[in-house]
Amino acid sequence: MALTGQGRHALRHPPYRHWFLLLLILPIIGISLLFEGWTTHEVDGARKRFACTAPIPRSADNGDPVLRVTGDGTETARMPHRTAALTFDGGPDPVWTPRLLDLLRAHHAHATFFLYGAQAARHPDLVRRIHDEGHEIGSYTYTGGDLGSASRLRSHLELSLTQSALAGAAAVNTRLLRLPHTTTADTMCGAEWSAAQRASDQGYLLVAATGHSRKPPQGVVRQYSHTSLGYQEAAKLLADPEVGRFTTVTEGLGRSPLTTPASLPQRIQGRALIWTQSVGHTFTQFMTWALGIAGGLGMLRLVLLACLARVHARRRHRSGSPWPHEVTEPVTVLVPAYNEEAGIEATVRSLLASTYRDLQIIVIDDGSTDRTVQIARDITDPRVTVVQQPNSGKPRALTTGLSYARSEIIVMVDADTVFEPDALHHLVQPLADPTVGAVSGNTKVGNRRRLLGRWQHLEYVLGFNLDRRMFEVLECMPTVPGAIGAFRKDALTAIGGISDDTLAEDTDLTMALWRMGRRVVYEERAIAWTEVPDTFEQLWRQRYRWCYGTLQSMWKHRHAVVEVGPAGRFGRRGLTYLALFQIVLPLFAPVVDVYALYGLCFGDTPQGLGVWLAFLAAQMVTAGYALRLDHERLRVLWALPLQLFVYRQMLYLVVIQSVTTALLGTRLRWHRMHRSGTANQQLLKSPVPSPSSLSSK
Repeated sequence: MALTGQGRHALRHPPYRHWFLLLLILPIIGISLLFEGWTTHEVDGARKRFACTAPIPRSADNGDPVLRVTGDGTETARMPHRTAALTFDGGPDPVWTPRLLDLLRAHHAHATFFLYGAQAARHPDLVRRIHDEGHEIGSYTYTGGDLGSASRLRSHLELSLTQSALAGAAAVNTRLLRLPHTTTADTMCGAEWSAAQRASDQGYLLVAATGHSRKPPQGVVRQYSHTSLGYQEAAKLLADPEVGRFTTVTEGLGRSPLTTPASLPQRIQGRALIWTQSVGHTFTQFMTWALGIAGGLGMLRLVLLACLARVHARRRHRSGSPWPHEVTEPVTVLVPAYNEEAGIEATVRSLLASTYRDLQIIVIDDGSTDRTVQIARDITDPRVTVVQQPNSGKPRALTTGLSYARSEIIVMVDADTVFEPDALHHLVQPLADPTVGAVSGNTKVGNRRRLLGRWQHLEYVLGFNLDRRMFEVLECMPTVPGAIGAFRKDALTAIGGISDDTLAEDTDLTMALWRMGRRVVYEERAIAWTEVPDTFEQLWRQRYRWCYGTLQSMWKHRHAVVEVGPAGRFGRRGLTYLALFQIVLPLFAPVVDVYALYGLCFGDTPQGLGVWLAFLAAQMVTAGYALRLDHERLRVLWALPLQLFVYRQMLYLVVIQSVTTALLGTRLRWHRMHRSGTANQQLLKSPVPSPSSLSSK
């Protein structure tokens, strides 16, 4: 639409501060995903240990399970006779850790728990219980990543983040460390020994396990897991009467405890880490479900569109006319125009060339400052009337034109639209049914030579015209486009004329007709060619106003969802569809796309790529069917994959901008699109035959 208003919608510019909020939220989401991927070894993974290339030094290879690497060599230690140190790797586990603690309490025994930092952050209450019951806490790194194969950065973070998690969970630090994927000391060979040296340089005491050839009464360090098997093996050892003491590692060695209180800054940092991990974990779980639901709804929408479009096509192409009789009565065409010198002549002359001869064409000039009025008046045909008014906006221009109308059938046309010769005839035929209050025509993109035009062409065919087929079958058509629509004059009068309450007067008008009990249908044979924006800036402004106006109209007619009859059907079907697929899902789409991109890069890439290709294939099939129904060439499908990467993202951002504007209560001003008079560009280049001239499908 090309009008600009000076009234109620021109109060102030829309807000832009929310873009800073979006630019802040998306990086936070990205960081949360990367951190969650890091903890699951999807980012900078350390899943497997390197094969040993060299044994541990001879000074450490004496079977002792406790080691400290110094500059002068290696210090080792073992448990004294009749002393067993029970150690549990991993966890805390919400199922087995409490059972292990109960088992130790029943035997009045203490143990050393080497914990994952990530698990400690998820179950801080269990960490506190371990500490409060007198057990010793050691580090099993943050995620169990193999320090020998990990990068220097990951190796550092595995240890430092574990300290933070323990400080936040139980207000403690530890200098006890067990290297993941190791058992006895001799398994710390090759790259693992280098990791052991780096850990010792940071003050850690390394704890391995005693070989099984050494019996518990001789003094051992036993290594168990937080599992059913670990529980059974620990219970068996605790029942050994030959062991005199079951204790922690440092107590068994007679050393000072290496689990010490954390400072206040460390506790604060730890709690922040726990909160961050909790939010990230919850978010990734939510996004996994959201991605699945969004994908499922997207596929469901494509299936519904294709199936219901097929139902619509069968209804319309069956033998005989679907309408009671042929409509031949006079028609008044309203053409509101503001600064439309580029396209007004082509629009009016295409109407005059119509096969429907009984016409009254009223051009309403809304205070144009260019040659629009002169060009319109130069068209010397008695069927054309030019009316002028001060600039007041499109709704008031249509209201002015309606007052001059002599016919009971009103057709509204944008001044950048070119009609095919039989379009008017087909457009008014559904009005033979007295229950039909309005008819939507088939709008096609005229200037589709450039890539942006091709994208909009695909959107019009797949997203607009295929939608309208579905809406007609479900009886919930939300919009009769301003480019081409027919109305009963008595229906327009009954709803009070064309309202200027919203920026989408066509949507507002259509919804009002439904609430009055009039049906709205789609006539695909009524073809009109329109000029679409040829720059992203113009496209943004157009879609921004469309989306904002649709939100206004939905809110204005929200009570339709609880009404009965046609109004209720429209409200529960049409408004629900708009809210779900055109408002809610686009709001979450950028976040879902970030998550999908993350999964493609760091998750199961073949699976993610396969899902994306499957969804693209479904879209291609649906788009191909839509093009076939509209008698369009299929070669334009090559532009569809590119549309998903650029065009779709822009439309999502338009929805975000529109919803934010509406929530903040900002009134949006009209934006006029620059016209170049190219609505009939495609028609002149390669005329598309009327559907009536082609064989039915």
